[in-house]
Amino acid sequence: MNEVMLLSALLGLLLGFQKGQGIEQRIVKVSNSAELRFAILRAKPGEKILLSPGEYEGGLFFQNVKGEPNKPITIAALDPANPPVIKGGGECLHFSEAAYLELHNLVLVGARYNGLNIDDGGTFETPARNIKLVGLLVRDIGPQGNCDGIKLSGVTDFRVERCTVERWGDGGQGIDMVGCHNGVIENCVLRFEDDKGFGIQAKGGSSNIVIRRCRFERAGARAVQIGGSTGLQFFRPPLKKGEAHAEAKNISVEGCTFIGSTAAIAFVGVDGAVVRFNTIYRPKRWAFRILQETRAEGFVPCRNGVVTDNLIVFRSDEWFEGGINIGPETAPQTFVFARNWWYCTDKPELSKPSLPVPEKEGVYGIDPKLVSPEEGHLKVAPDSPARKVGAHALPK
Repeated sequence: MNEVMLLSALLGLLLGFQKGQGIEQRIVKVSNSAELRFAILRAKPGEKILLSPGEYEGGLFFQNVKGEPNKPITIAALDPANPPVIKGGGECLHFSEAAYLELHNLVLVGARYNGLNIDDGGTFETPARNIKLVGLLVRDIGPQGNCDGIKLSGVTDFRVERCTVERWGDGGQGIDMVGCHNGVIENCVLRFEDDKGFGIQAKGGSSNIVIRRCRFERAGARAVQIGGSTGLQFFRPPLKKGEAHAEAKNISVEGCTFIGSTAAIAFVGVDGAVVRFNTIYRPKRWAFRILQETRAEGFVPCRNGVVTDNLIVFRSDEWFEGGINIGPETAPQTFVFARNWWYCTDKPELSKPSLPVPEKEGVYGIDPKLVSPEEGHLKVAPDSPARKVGAHALPK
């Protein structure tokens, strides 16, 4: 019996079926690296690959892993309470040109470059699509250079839910999106150091992305970067002459909590973004930055940001330029600021920021009564006057 036949027989012993909503779903259980690789290589639409607890070798690369509508290929922990660990390699996991793929409750640790990489294989007209990432823990990536926890390039129609990313490359991002569209990142946690890399970034023509109810604990120099700086050949879709270009469009950041970081949120070459109902606590220099890094022909100046209903609490000795940094070749006059609550803890009389335009109904210098901020609990007290702003107030 040759090796392929032997592996097929072995895998056959691991197969099972489960029924759900009238559909039989094939179950494959694996317990080592060879079984995992073989199971993914032969996965069919509707198949669920369950990893037993233990350590698996990283450096796994797969192309064209594709499920179908209502029949995703799912790779998940057999026991979510004791998740499997995929460790090491250049990248723990890399999927190219994937579709209808879900990853659940995996730990990815110790890769040299990226923890998880999902891309379109450089075929911009056929993006990776319908990707769902749930309950992943990605940590200790790099540690030096442009190394990302989760890297998404040319991905559309995706969700990232309840994932935790800790300690990515000092020049990289916790979650990096290049030319990604129609996505939601929700209830995730990102942790690092105030000045190491960025937390979440959406650039390279990314559009229609919502970052919601996430927590950023000292998640890099820019905890969220809306836009950025991308080589023109990497934009998805490709740039066309005669059209207006931007690094990102229609990005929303809402209901999130920020602790530390040099800047909580940076608008960088963006055309249209909404930042609302967030709580920002003790940024080390600025609450917001408005910058332009891509200045090629056809690119619009950073413009049309809407910043409303946020709670910003800071110290005067950690506050520069009135809390707002505005770079050259931007259009700060197109931004809207409204109903934000600004409070300087050590000098309340210095609470009013230096905004590029007048703010509508802003509140300055009134204590919002955070419950226990130094312990990381940033909800407001029941009698707080700031109950209608901040992450806790995001409408359901």
